Amino acid sequence: MDDAVLTTLDLTKKYKDQLALDHVNVTIRKGDIYGFIGQNGAGKSTLLRVATSLARPTSGTVSLFGESSEAGLIEARKRLGAIIESPALFPDMTARDNLEVHRLQRGIPGKSCISKTLELVGLQNTGNKKTKNFSLGMKQRLGLAIALLGDPELLILDEPTNGLDPMGIAQLRELIKRLNREKGLTILISSHILSELRQLATTYGIIHKGKLLEQLSHEQLNAKCKQHLRIRVDDASKAATVLEMELETRDYEVLQDGTIKLYSLLDDVSRVSKALTGSGLVIEYFAPGGEDLESYFTKLVGRAGA
Repeated sequence: MDDAVLTTLDLTKKYKDQLALDHVNVTIRKGDIYGFIGQNGAGKSTLLRVATSLARPTSGTVSLFGESSEAGLIEARKRLGAIIESPALFPDMTARDNLEVHRLQRGIPGKSCISKTLELVGLQNTGNKKTKNFSLGMKQRLGLAIALLGDPELLILDEPTNGLDPMGIAQLRELIKRLNREKGLTILISSHILSELRQLATTYGIIHKGKLLEQLSHEQLNAKCKQHLRIRVDDASKAATVLEMELETRDYEVLQDGTIKLYSLLDDVSRVSKALTGSGLVIEYFAPGGEDLESYFTKLVGRAGA
């Protein structure tokens, strides 16, 4: 595939008698935010370590930007940035000095990238403050800055929200979205915090005990979880007419109690509410519904275990 950034074919990694990865086939396309979901020990970090050459596969292949030979992978890995486990920071150095060390190690020309990257992650005003005095959220952002040096095309993040408070998680989430939106950066992010991935990912890979159980898009997940708008108005028949005639959708059902489940237009709820109220209908209830990612994951893992 021309737009494939990272693919694996029957990727297997065995540690003694334990299969950490069992013939895993993953495809990550350009522009994806790929949410890699699994419990602790499921094999998420192992795949990330193999992709970044921190571990060698027992069998199977990895392809980066279409390159799968050893020489080709060495060159292709220059186009990615990664945080695997905890960021490698020098505690007695400033943020700027940390980036300078990594810039020199990686042979990135020019120092202008340091100021640009610090500003990108919101650390441009840390001055002479040493990294050991940073909050956990600041350390995570500095680790992200290190991964972003050299303008990578693929960013790999292993449990980046571990230990962060809700504010830190929200800030990191918005930064990841902005990098994807504004820079077109492809991002592979592993996590066991499913609610967080649901707010980020465009594609999901669900892994359990080394096996990839499913790979699906955000839209496919919505369909499987039957995401919908649950609507109750004073005249369900009239509302159905509005949906079909004005909003041009038949993707809905009317329950016996008159509640409407609308399965389309989930990204344009304001348009739906305006169309209903504009037709003189009184909205009594209007809210999203459906199975969440946690429930879907639990059922999928449960079936795999059975």
